[in-house]
Amino acid sequence: MGGEVPEPRRLNRALSFDGGVPEEALHLVMGYVDDPRDREAASRVCRRWHRIDALTRKHVTVAFCYAADPGRLRDRFPRLESLALKGKPRAAMYGLIPDDWGAYAAPWIAELAAPLECLKALHLRRMTVTDADIAILVRSRGHMLQELKLDKCSGFSTDALRLVARSCRSLRTLFLEECPITDKGGEWLHELAVNNSVLVALNFYMSELKVAPADLELLAKNCKSLISLKMSECDLSDLISFFQTANALQDFAGGAFYEVGELTKYEKVKFPPRLCFLGLTYMGTNEMPVIFPFSTTLKKLDLQYTFLTTEDHCQIIAKCPNLLVLEVRNVIGDRGLEVVGDTCKKLRRLRIERGDDDPGLQEEQGGVSQLGLTAVAVGCRELEYIAAYVSDITNGALESIGTFCKNLYDFRLVLLDREKQVTDLPLDNGVRALLRNCTKLRRFALYLRPGGLSDDGLCYIGQYSGNIQYMLLGNVGESDHGLIRFALGCTNLRKLELRSCCFSERALSLAVLQMPSLRYIWVQGYRASQTGLDLLLMARPLWNIEFTPPSSESLSHLSEDGEPCVDSHAQVLAYYSLAGRRSDCPRWVIPLHPA
Repeated sequence: MGGEVPEPRRLNRALSFDGGVPEEALHLVMGYVDDPRDREAASRVCRRWHRIDALTRKHVTVAFCYAADPGRLRDRFPRLESLALKGKPRAAMYGLIPDDWGAYAAPWIAELAAPLECLKALHLRRMTVTDADIAILVRSRGHMLQELKLDKCSGFSTDALRLVARSCRSLRTLFLEECPITDKGGEWLHELAVNNSVLVALNFYMSELKVAPADLELLAKNCKSLISLKMSECDLSDLISFFQTANALQDFAGGAFYEVGELTKYEKVKFPPRLCFLGLTYMGTNEMPVIFPFSTTLKKLDLQYTFLTTEDHCQIIAKCPNLLVLEVRNVIGDRGLEVVGDTCKKLRRLRIERGDDDPGLQEEQGGVSQLGLTAVAVGCRELEYIAAYVSDITNGALESIGTFCKNLYDFRLVLLDREKQVTDLPLDNGVRALLRNCTKLRRFALYLRPGGLSDDGLCYIGQYSGNIQYMLLGNVGESDHGLIRFALGCTNLRKLELRSCCFSERALSLAVLQMPSLRYIWVQGYRASQTGLDLLLMARPLWNIEFTPPSSESLSHLSEDGEPCVDSHAQVLAYYSLAGRRSDCPRWVIPLHPA
């Protein structure tokens, strides 16, 4: 059941098999089928299987909130226990989508909260959620809600969190990471500590909420099963009592060293015995000894928000041989990555974010290049995920990743423009080797500089990306012809994002028509017209096309963090939808299709 249409003979066998299987057995068997594509294939066998799939489906992910209608979803899957819903395009995380673009949670919560009587988990991502929305959810589902994840959502305050804390006493997971929450006081955490005894994971990392350490200690006393806490900034010395109480804690992030250089202030900090995932803020050279006593037991280490030098990274990582996940800034440099390759043989995930562009704060050799990535590829052969901002890259480094990292399922590379020259462009052969050898890849992102990939290289991506379902490409290709050649090979691609490209609207439309599995495409920075009429060439039933023309008006729009959205390039968003044209388009977005 891999999502392909069965051959007639096989379909007949399935139908005859169905006729002799009791209803109860089919319910049991279907309960073990989790992959949504397998579920979809099973539901198409016959009406009976379709009905059983509807009654036994426990979880649904809606990849884009305008692609489905909440009422139809409710009728199709009346016994859902878990729903994940994604809103604004990913570009919202980089200030390219205004805050009032849309993706409102209100219609979904109003339509589903009460009728879905089995709903125990709700995950919203990049959506606008108000206090009123959360109040409706709590009134309808608060008595049985076990998991509430608001990931990069905006529009609500701590008043809503206080209501959740007071009413949802079965809550096991509360996730609020990177949400710009209006802070009306820390009472919400006290209410959570008093009313909840089953909480397992609490995350309000990067939210800027202020909380009292005493409430965290009370939470640890009452929630013996608390294993994960990721919080906003709080001086680590104020958490000594919390750490002494939270004996089950395994994952912690957010503790800060407010007085850098004052190690004596933090000497009494003792982390819980089971802690193995750690992320600390503002840690400098003098504070590193705090983590040395248990560094060999660490499985995840986040050093993105520290003041560590390249040499500091080398010292810490050399003491962490059992890391599975490492998240750093590119100040780690090639020398730091060589240490990673020599030490972290079990590493599964590596994330190298962009650091400060001030050369004085960067590694003297210029940050991360092909040397560091090659060292990691050779030394860490269990890697499944690589995301890296690099200053230089070569075809040989990409070939090394393809040769040694056979388990990669997610690869993302951004080539920074800080260096005037790049050693080896275009990267056609390296990209071909990586994609040809990393056959498990499902997600692929490549953001280069002009000249980084020729039309031949773009064709290679299409030719060797048969299993990839999500792709982001920037500054790739040379002509419309290269885009068409790319599209001809992307038979299974479901989501595509393009930025800073040379393609015309006509080529974009023709490319979309060549990708049979495509459900979503977002494009920014291309050869746009003022009307976008050539985009209508991609029009077909159940396909929505939204066009944002190039305009200086975007300077007045606000991004997620309240800053001006300075992007004035045209944008295209087209997606498959069972809900028809959306009714909440802002005035600067033109719905081209359906008319």
